[in-house]
Amino acid sequence: MIRESSKKILVIEDDAPTRDLFLKGIEAEGFVAIGAENGLVGIQQVQEHLPDLVICDLMMSGMDGYTVVTKLRQDYVTAVIPFIFLTASNTMASMRKAMDLGADDYLTKPLTVNHLLKAIAIRLEKQALLRYSYAANFHQAPELSDGSLNSEFIFPPVTHLKEVFDYIEANYHKGITLSDVAQAVGYSSAYLTTQVGKETGETVNVWIVKRRMAAACTLLKNTNQTIEEIATQLGYQTACHFSRQFRQYHNLAPTIWRKQNQFGQIPKTAKLQVIKNRSSWVNDLPLSS
Repeated sequence: MIRESSKKILVIEDDAPTRDLFLKGIEAEGFVAIGAENGLVGIQQVQEHLPDLVICDLMMSGMDGYTVVTKLRQDYVTAVIPFIFLTASNTMASMRKAMDLGADDYLTKPLTVNHLLKAIAIRLEKQALLRYSYAANFHQAPELSDGSLNSEFIFPPVTHLKEVFDYIEANYHKGITLSDVAQAVGYSSAYLTTQVGKETGETVNVWIVKRRMAAACTLLKNTNQTIEEIATQLGYQTACHFSRQFRQYHNLAPTIWRKQNQFGQIPKTAKLQVIKNRSSWVNDLPLSS
């Protein structure tokens, strides 16, 4: 039986019998299984299908697994996809290199299909828990007295990433990018992307956007600034770029989001004026017909 919203699993393996065996086992478990016979085809399949998890052989002709994971971790779209290595090499050096490049797990051959399925389930469950946890924290973030969101509830409480999130918090409105954050904390962009992705399930660029979107909602809801003014204040070069990103994030244009979230919120002075007008209107009514 195919599960609802089936997860897509990509297997990059140059040995056809092994690849077919794993693909059949993955399909039998209810996943959508995608195969690739080498690293180059594997990267193309990742870009086309954006799988939920990648399983990759380490030693392949042409492009080895190290190169595959490196290329995927350099692209912010594919950087957080869970990645499991399959290899006949069980040396500590090869395992350490794989993990340093951003692999999430390292399985040695020979292994059974059940062993592989268990590793897949564990990795997907961890990814889902991370996303749920941080999404819940974001949506439950309380407003401060000035109407802004408390940033402590936007960023995840990961101690060794505190410097990363502190920098984003202090500079998100300055048009910063991944390279700016990496330089500020003293890491390469690829390494930082890997670490943040493994710990939070999101990329550095996504966290920058999340912080900007939180600030955008506060400004749209609590001020009368124009879209152009808000875009500039948040570090966007154009209002079009801001509006496009806001629409992608909230599935609504900022103008529509503002109307929906400001509805029913009448400033105190306006409420007083309404009361005065009502009183005047009531006094002008005849006492009897």
